[in-house]
Amino acid sequence: MDPLDVLTSLDKTLPYYQAIFSADEHKIIGYEVLGRFQTESQVESLGPLFHDEGIPDEYRIEMDRAVLTKALEHALEQEDVYQIFINQNANLLMNDHGESLLLLLKSFESRGLSLKRIVLEITEHDFKGEIDQLHHLLMYYRTYGIKIAVDNIGKESSNLERIGLLSPDILKIDLHILRKTAMSQSYQDVLYSLSLLARKIGATLLYEDIEASYQLQYAWRNGGRYFQGFYLHKPSPTLVKADMLKEKLKEQFETFISHEKKKLLAIHQLTQAFEMKMQALIQKCRKLQLYDEMIEIIANELSKSCFRVYICDENGFQQSSNIIKKEEMWIIESQYMNKNWSWRPYFLANIMKMSYDKKGILSDLYSDIETGESIRTFSYPLDDQHYVFIDLSYAFLYEKDAL
Repeated sequence: MDPLDVLTSLDKTLPYYQAIFSADEHKIIGYEVLGRFQTESQVESLGPLFHDEGIPDEYRIEMDRAVLTKALEHALEQEDVYQIFINQNANLLMNDHGESLLLLLKSFESRGLSLKRIVLEITEHDFKGEIDQLHHLLMYYRTYGIKIAVDNIGKESSNLERIGLLSPDILKIDLHILRKTAMSQSYQDVLYSLSLLARKIGATLLYEDIEASYQLQYAWRNGGRYFQGFYLHKPSPTLVKADMLKEKLKEQFETFISHEKKKLLAIHQLTQAFEMKMQALIQKCRKLQLYDEMIEIIANELSKSCFRVYICDENGFQQSSNIIKKEEMWIIESQYMNKNWSWRPYFLANIMKMSYDKKGILSDLYSDIETGESIRTFSYPLDDQHYVFIDLSYAFLYEKDAL
């Protein structure tokens, strides 16, 4: 599509709307505005032109403003109040320090459009300028009630420090990689880290590019409050009823809840089973003087479920060797003696919890540093100062479907 054809026929530009659904109300809370152009034969996306840096900045801005103006005019005509998500290229925005966009938005505010309905979407990893200047601009926009969303997280390399500095109200996480049937555990861990970041900075998670039920389930399970994608609603030139998927989403979320409760019950039952096994094993080990003898007994008794066992004191210093299963044989690795593991996330918190509760803890699923496999660790207090750590194998967890 020739940008000059668009610029000479701005009356043929169209705003299309893609609905954004909420997890708490199961209804549409807003729409993302997308640029389209009506040719003689079809409607084409303006996205490629907006992202083409070979097109002069002023041309791209003019096309964007034409679409945005029509979308805001449309919003004024509607009885329903919805959030309006507008994409802005951060580099273009900084050309005039955001003044022209703000003037346009304020002109509609004077006609009755609350700027609290505006969500400004930017893509952090595309920005080439000084991040502090962008931060100051976005803070200025916030004084008018405008919300800030950082877009396309997960699609390209994103700098978490820069995202944290921008302090967005919404993080938009792209789930395009979930279309692959074998998404790596490491990528899932990255998305989980983003959910933790959102919690730390007080941002809401919006998962986009949802094209199947399992992606919706993943987004729901990983802290998503808002959802967007072709599975829910394809972009259209008209708005739709806010509750169009209310019953469908309610049913799906009830299925997700049931599945998650089943998983949590399985985790609780496994924890209880290991708790009982360890209580019996500790009785066998009470007369032993050496921790290496103790881990051998534990490893052999739990051989079908674990692949590594070791003992640490309350400060994380390893008091035993590692005993690790290799080719169905248990091998003592004495070089791990006296290593300290207190730097690991949640290590000391779990030690304190076990010390207080006098019970074992089953960890969440994580990637083992040495094997790269997805594992869980069962930790158990031997006494007030020593704790045994039992790494459960991927093969064992795979057999337990919910784990």
